[in-house]
Amino acid sequence: MDKNSKIYVAGHRGLVGSAIWRNLASKGYTNLTGRSHGELDLQDAADVKSFFDKEKPEVVILAAAHVGGIIANNTYRADFIYRNLQIQNNVIGESFRHNVKKLLFLGSTCIYPREAPQPMAEDALLTGPLEYTNEPYAIAKIAGLKMCESFNIQYGTNYIAVMPTNLYGPNDNFDLEKSHVLPAMIRKIHLAKALMNDDWETVRQDLSLRPVEGVSGSATQQEMESRLHKYGIGKERVELWGSGKPLREFLWSEDMADASVYIMENVDFTDSAKDKTGEIRNCHINIGTGKEISIRGLATLIKKTAGYTGEIVFDASKPDGAMRKLTDVSKLNALGWRHTVEIEEGVEKMYEWYVSSRPSLLNVP
Repeated sequence: MDKNSKIYVAGHRGLVGSAIWRNLASKGYTNLTGRSHGELDLQDAADVKSFFDKEKPEVVILAAAHVGGIIANNTYRADFIYRNLQIQNNVIGESFRHNVKKLLFLGSTCIYPREAPQPMAEDALLTGPLEYTNEPYAIAKIAGLKMCESFNIQYGTNYIAVMPTNLYGPNDNFDLEKSHVLPAMIRKIHLAKALMNDDWETVRQDLSLRPVEGVSGSATQQEMESRLHKYGIGKERVELWGSGKPLREFLWSEDMADASVYIMENVDFTDSAKDKTGEIRNCHINIGTGKEISIRGLATLIKKTAGYTGEIVFDASKPDGAMRKLTDVSKLNALGWRHTVEIEEGVEKMYEWYVSSRPSLLNVP
């Protein structure tokens, strides 16, 4: 990429997209373009074509996706496969038709089999059944990486697919039903601490910024307390889904952004090697830390960081998901990139961002 290349960041206001935008800007890339969902519906093929016709980007970073945590993935299964396939087909298809020089597709490590050997290397793809709770989302992401791979093989394009581990950071989604585990824990524990301290000003401010099922800071104390109780948030305890035993790997979103830009600057599809049979496959790149922490350990870390003194209770009747999802990052490390933010520092930074932030503070246009 050249510093003046026209770069389209799809999903530039999301967790990963906004971090990639800031990273590119900090490194001197001056010709960045993005559209909010209200300005461009990536599920609408005609809208996407019109955008590409007009803007003619040279580089595309596909960070837009329909995402959520275990509850959302398991509940809205059709939405997760249909919407993500639509987004990917439209953006990758128009990138090809408009001769985009390079594209980065962001997937997820949920593409790997539920019982994949740990840590999960790139060649574990399609070697076994997927985790049931997020199977539709995983299949969409597998389709996306295979689309990139197939265009590269057939047409000589330069589309790179990366599979990040669980991400967290500024501009994360804190919806109590649809967010991932780490931001959901941070919000739950933050609110439980406020309830324990009878700090209703903090509760009202939180719900005014991010209403829960229509209940905002203008509701009565009884209404707010009742709605939070539904999500396991009380004055003396916080209830979390699962046993707390699963191990998870977490990557700071700004580290993910730095890895993404590094790959776009230094890696081409032609760098991928054929396997032992001479076939080209599993050319995607894992992005992670190679380190893991239990969900219970994460909850304890967040509890300590927030200064919460109440009880953390796990509901083992609820699903855990896969017991381990550790990525093998040896391929990424061999390419010359390693993470810089450990989980302890990241949780502290995340909590500080959450308690001082507003949803509109995105630092991107």
